[in-house]
Amino acid sequence: MPKTQPQITTCPSPNCGPRRDGLTPSLVVLHYTAMHSAEAAIERLCDPAAEVSAHYLISITGAVTMMVPEDKRAWHAGSGSWRGQDDINSRSIGIELDNLGTHPFAEPQMASLETLLQAIMTRWGIAANGVIGHSDMAPGRKIDPGPHFDWARLARQGLAAQTVAQTPETVDEDSFASCAHAAGYPQDTPFKTLLATTRLRSAPWRRGPLTHADYTLPSI
Repeated sequence: MPKTQPQITTCPSPNCGPRRDGLTPSLVVLHYTAMHSAEAAIERLCDPAAEVSAHYLISITGAVTMMVPEDKRAWHAGSGSWRGQDDINSRSIGIELDNLGTHPFAEPQMASLETLLQAIMTRWGIAANGVIGHSDMAPGRKIDPGPHFDWARLARQGLAAQTVAQTPETVDEDSFASCAHAAGYPQDTPFKTLLATTRLRSAPWRRGPLTHADYTLPSI
């Protein structure tokens, strides 16, 4: 049975512009707001002085607010890259989730995210491996949507990449970096940062030295 589409409220943000070089969305970047209310986050994302925005914000109740039309370039990703490509703002749709980053994401919020993602991916032909976290494309600079986000839940529905175990000949920094770069992570990321970032996605509870289990990474 198709999921009921959430009602979308519009609150236009001036912090946007045309996508560059004729690019259209091929990625969805997920964020958390790190603010104490959805209303405060929306106010900031629509404030010209803040110079930040996103296409959508989903509150803990599941309410969806659109601030930038999907065909426009929102200012949500900043510097970083994915699969060797930069200007992620021109290549992506940004979704902010009302969460401090210190607790699980609410069920109504996740349900709205799933429905919204499905619609966006269908409209723009975005594959499951095109749904990434802010931390994925900006390792070390960003950690959202953070260790409490349920990537496995999205993956089970085809809304994010499944994690796949790699089988390297040796378990060492170079082979791990090679596997992570092949998955899409930026080439210029120091090893410790890369390990911490991939664990955020696949095993946020894991600590300590590199192990064979760390080679379970998002599929290409």
